Formats: sequence, C-alpha cells, structure tokens
Amino acid sequence: MKDPDDAGRPEAVPERPQSPHPNYVTPAGLSQLEALAADLSVRRDRLLEAGKLADPQELATVQRDLRWVEGRLQRAIRVDPTAQAPDRVRFGMTVEVQDGSGRVERYSIVGEDEADAALGKISWVSPLAEALLHAEPGEEVVWRRPAGPKRLEVLTIHAGAVMN
Repeated sequence: MKDPDDAGRPEAVPERPQSPHPNYVTPAGLSQLEALAADLSVRRDRLLEAGKLADPQELATVQRDLRWVEGRLQRAIRVDPTAQAPDRVRFGMTVEVQDGSGRVERYSIVGEDEADAALGKISWVSPLAEALLHAEPGEEVVWRRPAGPKRLEVLTIHAGAVMN
C-alpha cells in the first residue's frame, strides 16, 4: 500500500549507466549529443514551469536522461577523422569491405551514441569494428560473430565526413 504522503511523487527512475569505454565521438556525434542535451533542457524547463500541472514521472525521466547526456558530454573525446591519414581503418572513418560471396558493404566507425546499424554506422567497440580497426586496404580480417566467423577484405578507406 502506498503511503499517502507519497502522493504526487514519481516512482524512482533508475539511472542510465554510463559506458565503461572512452567516449570517442565524431564531430557529428558530438553535435548530436549537444542537440539532445539542449532538447532535454528545454523539456525540463517547460515541465518545471508547469509546476504542479506537470507529470512528475515525466520530469524525473527527463532529468535522469539529461544527467546521462551531460555525463556523456563531459567524457566526450572529439576525434576529427580528417586529421588522420586514410591508410588504415581508424575511428570516424568509413570502410568498404567485401565478403567471400562478393557482397560489398560500407561501414562507418563511430562513437557508441552515434551507432545506427541500419545506416551502416557501427560502434567502435563492436566486434565488427574491432576486426576492422587498423586494417589496411587489401587486408583480410576476421569478424567474430555469434553465427560464426566471417572473412572480409578491406577494399577502401575514406576519411572525413561519416558517409551513409
């Protein structure tokens, strides 16, 4: 049974855990985090202005999410891919690979928060990125997957803006 004194208080909202990995970000990834922080700040301010009319659970969730994003920004390590030579696969670069069947895929290696597999943006700590990092064009790497290892040949490496 709920305590009547707890009326209007939100349920405890668990904190979102921070990744144990360094928070490497591309310039685009940093901009996305900054935009998310700004959006959450505006939402929080609107909820605070609404006072007792605001949903306390929504306010608690927005505040929790804002703390998480601010933590990600504080730990952000901006990496400019254009400042690196595209002789090896590095963070922030886009790589074209070919598998044994001849299928060509393109992946951009990005920060954890920017990753979106549907767009070919993979986290630098993913098994695929770990297989590709530091490889050179013409080199064959082994992507260790739950479905079994897959060999990929690195075709090209592009520095600069992350490509879709």
